[in-house]
Amino acid sequence: MKILITGAASGIGRAAALRLHDDVVRREGQGAELMLVDMNASLLEEFAGELSARGAKTRTFVGDLADPDVPAAAVAATEAAYGGLDALISNAGIISRSNLLELRLEDYERTFAVNTRPTWLLAKAAYPMLAAAKGCLIATASIAAHEPTPSLGAYAPSKAALLMLVRQLACDWGPAGIRCNTVSPGSTLTAITANSSSPGADRREGRNPLGMIADPDHQAAVIAFLASPDAAFVTGADFVCDGGARTQLMMASGMGNPWQRPTNSVDG
Repeated sequence: MKILITGAASGIGRAAALRLHDDVVRREGQGAELMLVDMNASLLEEFAGELSARGAKTRTFVGDLADPDVPAAAVAATEAAYGGLDALISNAGIISRSNLLELRLEDYERTFAVNTRPTWLLAKAAYPMLAAAKGCLIATASIAAHEPTPSLGAYAPSKAALLMLVRQLACDWGPAGIRCNTVSPGSTLTAITANSSSPGADRREGRNPLGMIADPDHQAAVIAFLASPDAAFVTGADFVCDGGARTQLMMASGMGNPWQRPTNSVDG
């Protein structure tokens, strides 16, 4: 299976590459063929070596996806290396924290240039290969795409736009046999959510019924399912993997934390 993954050096992208490779080995008896895309050259090469040691075929592409020439170049490198593409995982993203009043234009534009536009440019460039393979596109969105989120004035709209972009791709490309879906993670321990390990982590864990922050492996499992034959009839869908956090609207309405564990019980 030939796979291109952006944001592959760490976090959800790294976990997805590992999970996809392991699933391909179980399913096909041989390693995945992976094009790993990231800005961090040293981390990317280190991870590629780890995957190669596990039996994967790996190539790396270093570039900033905010550069409009980079997505097509990464796809071209994939075609040159492997001659085709079965799955495009558009995962790279950034968070800029600001409310809309104080948000700077350059931060707004860069957030969309990384979080939204590359999926379209990657998809356009990859279309011939994906159509030939009856392949799939999977993009990493966010639960912030579903509800307005304080201090995420650019991030939340950029992910909401990504959801509709991928739905539109699913509509346009379904006749070609290309499946297009998104995964919307909740709070997940990654480099760009490093503050999850701060004292605020307790508050974040309390915002979902499962009482935990996700590991990248939780999101990778959903991505791997969507890339597998088991999802052959799934397209235009968004899989929310947030531990039930979207139900926190009850808490925001003043009901407190309905999932707080009782400290004692009283009979009668």
